[in-house]
Amino acid sequence: MSIFGALDVSATGMTAQQVRTDIISQNIANVNTTRDAKGNPYKRKMVVFEEKSFPTFEESLSFATGHTGKGVKVTEIAEDPGEGRMVYDPSHPDADENGYVTYPNVNTVTEMTNMIDATRAYEANVTVLNSTKGMALKALDISGA
Repeated sequence: MSIFGALDVSATGMTAQQVRTDIISQNIANVNTTRDAKGNPYKRKMVVFEEKSFPTFEESLSFATGHTGKGVKVTEIAEDPGEGRMVYDPSHPDADENGYVTYPNVNTVTEMTNMIDATRAYEANVTVLNSTKGMALKALDISGA
């Protein structure tokens, strides 16, 4: 893999983790949202990653010769199919006929754990990016430029 390939892999990883962090923040912000625009409780969202692929021959050749890295991409932001939690609160405007309110299926502890994981993955990609940059600068020093 070339230096540019390593930079590309790190950059795509950082971008993907930024999207993941944004979605986690959105989940935390909506932890008590009992009604969205359609009148339903907020559904927890998850980011789905996939390895970047090269569909064309030119892109495949470029990868094979070491000019680019594959990296990662966000393919989908999916809704968690899990059910929301039911809380008895007959005074709430969104309570059903039995007095229960359906809250989102968002667990703050899980979201914070995922946020820490996304932050660590982002930091790891920054470390790789800085190491690659340092190697490129050292190569320039060695070459006498």
